[in-house]
Amino acid sequence: MTRELLPIASGARTWAVLRSLAPVKLTLLAFGVLVAGTGAGMVAPPVLGHVVDLVTARRDEFLLPVAVLVVVALLQGGLTALGISLVAKVGEGVLAELRERFVTRVLRLPLEQVEKAGAGDLTSRVTRDVQVVADAVRIALPTMARASLTIVLTLVGLLVLDWRFLLAALLAAPIQAYTVRWYGGRAMKVYTAQRTAVGEQQQQLLDTIGGASTVRAFRLGEDHLSRVRTRSEAAVSLTLRGIKLLSQFYGRLNVAEVVGLVGVLVTGFILVGNGSATLGTATAAALYFHSLFNPINQALALADDVQSATASLSRIVGVVDCPVPDRGTFDGVADGSVKVSGVGHSYVTGRPVLSDVDIDLSPGERVALVGASGAGKTTLAKLIAGVHTPSAGTVDVGGDPRDSVALISQEVHVFAGPLIDDLRLARPSASVDEVEAALARVDALAWASALPSGLSTVVGEGGHRLTVAQAQQLALARLVLADRPVAILDEATADAGSAGARALEAAASSALEGRTGLLVAHRLTQAESADRVVVLEDGRVVESGTHADLLAAGGKYATLWAAWSGSR
Repeated sequence: MTRELLPIASGARTWAVLRSLAPVKLTLLAFGVLVAGTGAGMVAPPVLGHVVDLVTARRDEFLLPVAVLVVVALLQGGLTALGISLVAKVGEGVLAELRERFVTRVLRLPLEQVEKAGAGDLTSRVTRDVQVVADAVRIALPTMARASLTIVLTLVGLLVLDWRFLLAALLAAPIQAYTVRWYGGRAMKVYTAQRTAVGEQQQQLLDTIGGASTVRAFRLGEDHLSRVRTRSEAAVSLTLRGIKLLSQFYGRLNVAEVVGLVGVLVTGFILVGNGSATLGTATAAALYFHSLFNPINQALALADDVQSATASLSRIVGVVDCPVPDRGTFDGVADGSVKVSGVGHSYVTGRPVLSDVDIDLSPGERVALVGASGAGKTTLAKLIAGVHTPSAGTVDVGGDPRDSVALISQEVHVFAGPLIDDLRLARPSASVDEVEAALARVDALAWASALPSGLSTVVGEGGHRLTVAQAQQLALARLVLADRPVAILDEATADAGSAGARALEAAASSALEGRTGLLVAHRLTQAESADRVVVLEDGRVVESGTHADLLAAGGKYATLWAAWSGSR
């Protein structure tokens, strides 16, 4: 299946989203406090210059300048700390809102689109990219804001001292501007490509590790190792390119510092020599420019973090802006019928997985879908569930195209948190009695009540570990609470072992009562108890009928039954 990575937002769109998320009043307040704190710090160089003039004139009137310096230090420290905290608060608020939008949009994206992009692409965005943006918000954003204000106000201070000092300091500006432009034009492309390469690398690792048994069985280890190596080398190569760019960036900034400082010192020497400025003024100008070293280096060095964060941010906003189909919500009017007409589907053009499939399920009917591995059973189940869109033909569920189908796969996720909250994901308004009734229906209430804290027991990652059978019962209880008219069980009892599978089959049968059921049957006992059995082979329906009728016909199903029953 060809990977179709999730979109990446343009720079203009990314900044537009940021502007829309930032609270105006709090942003202005944070900016105002930072300006006040930075402005207070601008008083120090002229005061120190005045001290130099006092020393030069052999006067000992130092009490007032020292007191001013103490007040300035306290005022600057307090206002700067407050301003940085306010900027961080703005950034954290924006990040929190962006995260919520990201998760909300991901949960509404068609699963087919997510599967085509691959878990690696989505995983890298929700982990690495979010972390990069979070680090920028917590570290780079406050530092960048303060550094930028310091640069602007310091240049204003130089202008107030003498415009010629400002001109001398600005000798460094063309070098710095060229450096930023040179770096920005290259870094954005490198970081975007590097993020994409890391996503592809993670996807390959997931494919290789997740399918390790298949890779070993077909002796595909060298091929997969080669793919992992190729994608890893691509990611490393792009990372090294970024490091090389960064080294060149800092080298050019050092040249700019030397040029600017030399310019200010030479200007001071000339102005003091001809009497146009005092030694104190020249000292203040030198201190002003020296105080620019850290802010300028921080601001320009943080351009690296900004470029990296912008690349990550554009990947997050790209997902937030993804269009989602308006499927509405189930309102209880679907009758539970399923009509599959002439359906065909291909993951790769020219390689059909399903061809001209016709299946009708009556309301309340229970149909088992059987066939050898690779026959197309899971693909058909996903088409009916709406995970994929058929390449040909139509799938109609009860005349209602909205979310009236519940799909339970073999791989069930137990969400971290109290057990009752996990169950309420299917119906947030469910009462404790309704949750207990759902558990009782799938024969899970006894073990759930026996947990250390009952339904309040924390399960999932870091909590109480459930067995495979218990996790499947949890999924079946969610199915009961969701109360969809059509339910698809995709080999939902396959991994529970013989004894566990029998118990799960009974639980599944109970959960399916009153609704249309399609069972992708791994264990043919499910087919034996179904109202009808549909046999797939090479993506086509080859048989359909009751268990007894198909056994009597002696066809494909009879062969599968004989092989399965003989292996038990």
